Formats: sequence, C-alpha cells, structure tokens
Amino acid sequence: MKVRRADINDLPILIEFILEEALASEGSVKDSKKLEKGIRVALEDDSVAMYWVLVDESDNPVGSISALWEWSDWNAGYYWWIQSMYLAPDYRGKGNMPLLINAITTEMEKQNGLELRLYVHKDNERAIKAYQKASFEKSPYQIMVLKQ
Repeated sequence: MKVRRADINDLPILIEFILEEALASEGSVKDSKKLEKGIRVALEDDSVAMYWVLVDESDNPVGSISALWEWSDWNAGYYWWIQSMYLAPDYRGKGNMPLLINAITTEMEKQNGLELRLYVHKDNERAIKAYQKASFEKSPYQIMVLKQ
C-alpha cells in the first residue's frame, strides 16, 4: 500500500469515493456533476485543496484524502483541515487510515502548518472512534452555521 498525490486522471475515482463517503457518513446523496467541478478545480490548482489516493499493490485506488487550509491571524500560519477521507470497505480497520493522514501531515509540516483538524458528524460514531484511534481528540470549538 502506498499513498500518492492525486492527479486529473484520478478524477472519476475521487468522485466515486466522495459520493460513497457522503452516503456513508451523512446518508446524503451529492450531485456528481458538482463534485466533478469542485474536485477538478482543486486538482488543477493546489491553492484550493490537495488530494491524495491510497493505492494497493496493483496500483488500484482504494482510498483518498483531501486537505485545505485556513489562515490564522492569531498564529500567523495555516490550520490544515481534512476535507474528505474515504477507504473502501475491504481496507478499513487494517491500519490504512494513518497512511492517508500521514500524507497530509508530511505536506503540512513542509509548509509549516500549525495543526491538522477535521470535522465529523456528531452521530457518526464509527468515524469518531476511528479518528480517536488515529490520535484525534475533541476540540474546544464547536462549528456553527449562519441560519439562512
């Protein structure tokens, strides 16, 4: 198993993985055309986000992760956020998630990032346990959204 940076050739599989991630994590069905547009923009411009894929021994993608960053004026640096992460069911629980997370932390350290963060649906207990196993802990911050 190895992790490599995703490129435009990975677009179809990234769309598939993120569609499956949304369904599994939130029970939501996303618009594949919007996903294609959103992922394509990031694959063509690293300043938007970065994607990596986990590939098996035959170089078949079996997982993916993406990250973006948020400027902190308080700390004069970027917080890195995991935007999406997916592992095919047959590859879960086998120590593969740290491989994906390490791809981000390695890049984050090269760029002097401050901290790696993520958000997870409060009812997604399976994901929460997996993140805790990977050394994530609850943040003192709560995400809020503006009511429209």
